[in-house]
Amino acid sequence: MDTKELLKKVRKIEIKTRRLSDHVFGGEYHSTFKGRGMTFSEVRQYQFGDDVRNIDWNVTARYNEPFVKVFEEERELTLMLVVDISGSEFFGTQDQFKNEIITEIAATLAFSAMQNNDKTGLILFSDEIELYIPPKKGKSHVLRIIRELIEFKPKSNKTDIANALKFLSSVMKKKAIVFVLSDFIADHYRDTLKIAAKKHDVTGIRIYDKAEETIPNLGMVQMEDQETGELLLVNTSSKNVRNQYYSYHRERVDYFTESFTKSGAGAISTRVDESYVKKLLGYFKRR
Repeated sequence: MDTKELLKKVRKIEIKTRRLSDHVFGGEYHSTFKGRGMTFSEVRQYQFGDDVRNIDWNVTARYNEPFVKVFEEERELTLMLVVDISGSEFFGTQDQFKNEIITEIAATLAFSAMQNNDKTGLILFSDEIELYIPPKKGKSHVLRIIRELIEFKPKSNKTDIANALKFLSSVMKKKAIVFVLSDFIADHYRDTLKIAAKKHDVTGIRIYDKAEETIPNLGMVQMEDQETGELLLVNTSSKNVRNQYYSYHRERVDYFTESFTKSGAGAISTRVDESYVKKLLGYFKRR
């Protein structure tokens, strides 16, 4: 992709996602996450109307009267975008590939963070860490993130979500707002996710294509595994083959949902041909 074409794509995504972040997500992002970034300030005597969950039981026991912890809002938060750029993301049977939707969602979140004067960082991963951009503020930084999301060419086509989460935990010492964007056609990441979710405010956004849910009856079809490059001849007219594929797909979806919810993290699923705007707004409002 030449520079002129790249800048044109960046500008197109900036216009679309900046409008969303300014008019739709800005306030929701602020109310959802700003109130969660609280640091301990002091203790004071309990007053009528105070939240009993904030009672400091150690101080209360020492003075034999109730004291509560006082918190203050952190003035600056950090948004980390952890983005899957493995081979399976370059798939789509509708107007857009999964990776294009991922780029739009990531850009919208980055502009929402910028609007709230927060830092944004980026981790691009396959089965290795392909790129790490440390968190910074500012429009030029967000535009750099969008450029990398559009044009970065991964060295590997495979996926390792656990490895990406381990890297996140190693580089982010302070609590961050973390969005993991992937199709989550993977497993063996639950234990690592639990560790990350204890430290950070984590949300998984699963982006998928409806053609991935079932295999149609098309007879003998040659298929390519986008992560390994392996060519397979598949008899799609076999009901058993179609059922096995459906079961495999459902297992990955259930693993994603259970892993994130049981870890205390958030989970969103959005199809390529659906409105991710509605999905994200609904998620923010529920929180």
